[in-house]
Amino acid sequence: MKIDTKTTAVVVTDPQNAFLAQDGSGYDLTKEVLREVNTIANMERVFKTAKENGYQVFISPHYYYPHDHKWDFVSVGEQMMHNLKMFNVDGPQKDVPRSSQADFYEAFKPYIEDGKTVVTSPHKIFGPESNDLVLQLRKRGISKILLAGMNSNICVDSHMRELVEQGFEVAVIHDATGAPGMDAYNAGKVNFGLLCSGSWTTDEAVRYMTSPS
Repeated sequence: MKIDTKTTAVVVTDPQNAFLAQDGSGYDLTKEVLREVNTIANMERVFKTAKENGYQVFISPHYYYPHDHKWDFVSVGEQMMHNLKMFNVDGPQKDVPRSSQADFYEAFKPYIEDGKTVVTSPHKIFGPESNDLVLQLRKRGISKILLAGMNSNICVDSHMRELVEQGFEVAVIHDATGAPGMDAYNAGKVNFGLLCSGSWTTDEAVRYMTSPS
């Protein structure tokens, strides 16, 4: 996979407090992997490298509005997120409360809130089928994706699969992802290695981004 700043973008799923901040209700699920893989520092390196080298950055966030809690049915994973109030905001016209579980992780805000990063409409379950990520990528001529974020085996995996199905060339930066336990993290890595064009470390991604082919 050869990358360049014109056709390649960084996409980050759910860089939010729910799983990343120590007071997030999902943090106990992810803290082992965050520590072992050095996820947060690696995600910040990806953001920093992208910005310094002119790569477009897209965020696919997870938000639940009040009407989303009135669905007739949900999956087990959705039920967990609803019960823990992980991504709750008051509504689509409302600002996300600062420092809430749905807010972006503080260390990432300088990269996300710089007026250049594209924050898509929220995905509601796991993949980008329900938001405008693909539209936003297509409208900017993007055909290649460097994917990172939370959680490896769920939203990152789901985004990877849909983007591949949509005809994008995708590489996942696997140690810039986290997951609810090492088994889940390693399951994600297996799929990344089989189903997309690359499963890279952050060191590899940074090297490729700073010296594109």
